[in-house]
Amino acid sequence: MRALRRWTGVIVGIAIVAMIALLLWGMARQRPQDVPWAPLDLGQPIGMATGRKLTALAGDTPQCLALLERAGIRYTRLPDRSDGAQCGYDDAVRFTTGGARRIGYRPASLGVSCPVAASLALWEWNGVQAAARETLGSEVVEIDHLGSYNCRRIGGRSGGDWSEHARANAVDIAGFRLRDGRRISVLRDWSDPGVKGRFLRQVRDAACDLFATTLSPDYNAAHADHLHLDQADRGALGWRACR
Repeated sequence: MRALRRWTGVIVGIAIVAMIALLLWGMARQRPQDVPWAPLDLGQPIGMATGRKLTALAGDTPQCLALLERAGIRYTRLPDRSDGAQCGYDDAVRFTTGGARRIGYRPASLGVSCPVAASLALWEWNGVQAAARETLGSEVVEIDHLGSYNCRRIGGRSGGDWSEHARANAVDIAGFRLRDGRRISVLRDWSDPGVKGRFLRQVRDAACDLFATTLSPDYNAAHADHLHLDQADRGALGWRACR
């Protein structure tokens, strides 16, 4: 009798494991963006695992570049740069016109790490343009930025951790230019109680789903004029910042 109960427990355990495996397999087929082991596809909707997959691209530049090409994102590679032990990059790209992207950047010389470039494209398709159409009734044609690469520590301090800007793994977004001629500024419009302020919070929240770090004027005074977006690698289970 005891042996029968033991074998019954084993069979029930196997059945439960099989059911869980079947559910996970079905999830991976229907919503691969939600499961961490499914390959990243920039053409898929944003899922629970998309942000961490984007951050993980820092360890595989060939894969990241292949994803850009597969998604129709046109770019040029930037020459490798080294400014000492802590500063420089070997995976930076600059968007070029045409292809699947429609939004330009001002100034046009923006160069960012490949994971940040992939994240910006998804942000455009799934966050920025959707929020602009819904809230402002127009489309974004250009994004104003304050740059990416800057060999400095966090906050410009003389000591402490190095900024993700030191590896072109961050970008600071200052505003948005619409097709109808309007301009939305983080500095001027963050506190706007109407559609401009609502739009800025929508694009901030959308960035939180894609970037390892998203900081806005709600974080501190140093970010009063921009949204800081980066892909800091804090490990597979590392914390993500959204403020």
